[in-house]
Amino acid sequence: MKHRFAYLLAITLVLGAGAAAAQQSREDCERDFRPRSGQPGKDVIWVPTGDETVSAMLKMAGVTPRDLVVDLGAGDGKIAIAAAKEFGARARGIEYNPDMVKLAQCYAVVEGVADKVDIQQGDIFESDFSDATVVTMYLLPSLNLQLRSTLLDMKPGTRVVSHSFDMDDWEADETYGEGYHQAYLWIVPAKVAGRWDFVQVDGEERFTVELEQSFQKLSGTVALGGTSQPLTQARVRGDEIVLEFTGADGRSHTLTGTVGAAGIEAARDGVKFRATRS
Repeated sequence: MKHRFAYLLAITLVLGAGAAAAQQSREDCERDFRPRSGQPGKDVIWVPTGDETVSAMLKMAGVTPRDLVVDLGAGDGKIAIAAAKEFGARARGIEYNPDMVKLAQCYAVVEGVADKVDIQQGDIFESDFSDATVVTMYLLPSLNLQLRSTLLDMKPGTRVVSHSFDMDDWEADETYGEGYHQAYLWIVPAKVAGRWDFVQVDGEERFTVELEQSFQKLSGTVALGGTSQPLTQARVRGDEIVLEFTGADGRSHTLTGTVGAAGIEAARDGVKFRATRS
């Protein structure tokens, strides 16, 4: 009987502790540290992004439960928590201030997403976030530019969203709002500059495309039928590439394809081609 009583008591204590944790509030999280808008940080002052802008940023990026969202300079974890709570994504925040890290982790518990949100203490310029499918940030123009080369080296198709600040001559693919509520979206483009030799998969047609690239913008020439001429349109969005040109028959043709490690798999008017860079 004593053993049964002790067992029931232990179960009661465990359930009681769980209920207490479930009833934890944001005010409880702020007992030891309460952030204030405008407080100084390592590289920027902390100013929280508004709820509407946070939701808009994540919607622009098309966040789904399949994504890993990494928020650079996570602050109180607001964006990471919203990604998990509103969109079902896994999220990681990288924040330099250890007090903010502790606070953000506590908020994640309160919001019921501690299993999906990981807030890490670290320097965004030294941390590895190459596994992210979505990167969010609210930094400064100079810091965006410092990160730009790292972002461009990420997997093609990675979505990058910035609150308020752009990336200079890397033009955004989409924008939202204006002023303080403005947000920018970029889709990391595949690197496709160079000479590409296209070969028909089940045939003998061959042609060569020379591409020049400035971020997602492309220009170049196509050599076919013994002549070389400019591409009339060329663009890359993530790993998707579209090339438009006038064929030897004098008609306009559109070649659409996917860029991969082995080259480009493409089709034009239902005819399949493979291309390798030479």
